[in-house]
Amino acid sequence: MKNPNEYKEIIGCRVAVTVDRPLGSVHPEHEDLVYSVNYGFVDGNMGGDGEWQDVYILGVNEAVSTFTGVVIAVIVRENDAETKWVVAPEGVNFTQKQIADAVNFQEKYFCITIVA
Repeated sequence: MKNPNEYKEIIGCRVAVTVDRPLGSVHPEHEDLVYSVNYGFVDGNMGGDGEWQDVYILGVNEAVSTFTGVVIAVIVRENDAETKWVVAPEGVNFTQKQIADAVNFQEKYFCITIVA
């Protein structure tokens, strides 16, 4: 596994997320993949794929276009260059199992470790 300590510094940070795949939307390339959470990116933070840092938003049960919250975890993909940040409303926490269950719709295709 990649060194989990390198991800610890982002946990607890407040970030603004632009949602480009709201809850209930369909993946633009994979029609069988429906987003069960809001998904977007943090503009200005480069991710491992050369695009803006991807984010799952937990604790928001309606489709939104923007969201400001706190990074509660980082999903490290062992078989991919990307990591995904998990953001929630301030003061809201989830267990690693709850996070894994919430993002399984997409992360089931990868070998992941959740750093919280």
